[in-house]
Amino acid sequence: MPDHHYDVVVAGGGPSGIAAAIAAAREGAKTLLIERYGFLGGAGTAMMVNPWMSYWAVGKEDHIIIFGVLKELIDGMTALGAYGHPKQMTAFDPEALKVVAERLCLEAGVALLFHSFLGSVQTDDSGRFIQSVRVANKAGLTDFKASLFVDTTGDADLAALAGAIVEKGRAVDGLSQPMTLNFRMANVDIDRMPSGEEITRRYLEAKARGEIHCPREDVLWFYANQPGVIHFNTTRVILKDATDPWALTEAEIEGRRQVQQFVAFLKKDVDGFEHSYLQTTAPQIGVRESRRIAGEYVLTAEELLAACKFDDVIARGSYPVDIHNPNGEGTVMQHLKPGEWYDIPYRCLIPRKIENLLVGGRPISATHEAHSAIRVQPIAIAIGQAAGTAAAICARDQVLPRRLNARKVQEALARQGASLGIKVK
Repeated sequence: MPDHHYDVVVAGGGPSGIAAAIAAAREGAKTLLIERYGFLGGAGTAMMVNPWMSYWAVGKEDHIIIFGVLKELIDGMTALGAYGHPKQMTAFDPEALKVVAERLCLEAGVALLFHSFLGSVQTDDSGRFIQSVRVANKAGLTDFKASLFVDTTGDADLAALAGAIVEKGRAVDGLSQPMTLNFRMANVDIDRMPSGEEITRRYLEAKARGEIHCPREDVLWFYANQPGVIHFNTTRVILKDATDPWALTEAEIEGRRQVQQFVAFLKKDVDGFEHSYLQTTAPQIGVRESRRIAGEYVLTAEELLAACKFDDVIARGSYPVDIHNPNGEGTVMQHLKPGEWYDIPYRCLIPRKIENLLVGGRPISATHEAHSAIRVQPIAIAIGQAAGTAAAICARDQVLPRRLNARKVQEALARQGASLGIKVK
């Protein structure tokens, strides 16, 4: 009979969930990782967001600031010949990410449950402690109990269902950053491709002619690992709430409509694409922003841009403030100074009101502006590793997350190979 009781239950098998589950299991916790798809990877596989953004200090590729599970994933994909490209050093093969993530989880002793969708949360009479989560799958509805829970759904689904305080979008109107359906073109004569600026110029001309209807101001593309394949992260679906299933459905449909217009444009107007074809679209639309928890500490963009350091640091990042206009065209980019990075404090992982829950990945406690920087996959992996580590320690020592000394988390992360820029035992 399957076991329905664990020390730690992790909901969501994306980048953050992978790291959280591995870390929790390695710290001795009996760990279950629940994933809605039949594979791990989330943003890197289901949403096909590629390549990974920087995991080094600004402008210093030799000064790596994120190690731990991220490095293990990179090493695993590199061994398969599926990481890096001469012109895109952090490009990776989503299929390789799936198998490497699975292997690391299984080797750590994580119990994996695929094709299972989080449906509801049961709390005690006080409403402050989660007793179990209910998932829907081919067996019907199943409850799983745990001492600690980790929300790595990307959308703070578990936190919201448990009754935690959550926010969505920017303060002025609640609108979130737009969604993007990623796609890839194959059989491209890459040597004949114009510059990125020239492709954008032709795209804007096609928009002016009414041939493309996409509220984005440029064309964003990257090299993929496969010869003759170009990855596009350039559709833009605005004014949709990723936590509303009806709006999410509309976003998927709109994303595919835009992709078809881009395919026609590329084949007709861009050198090197004459004989190309649409290789694939992502299994689901990419979501930049939805819910965020209100936690013990709210991280701000001003702190990130000032490269603030915190005593309870559990992860680091250097990705800039990167806000795609929720209303249409325009993208705001604000970079840190060269050689800098920022800290992410443990307190941002602890939601108010709920006692036995930690949050990993992009829904941690931060402003809309700060969220735009910490949402990328390498940072989410680092945050997830910290969340899983803290959950395991809490389960073992029978202490609540908000009562846990962050130094214990830092020491455990150091043993796991993470790098926090501080001295620990």
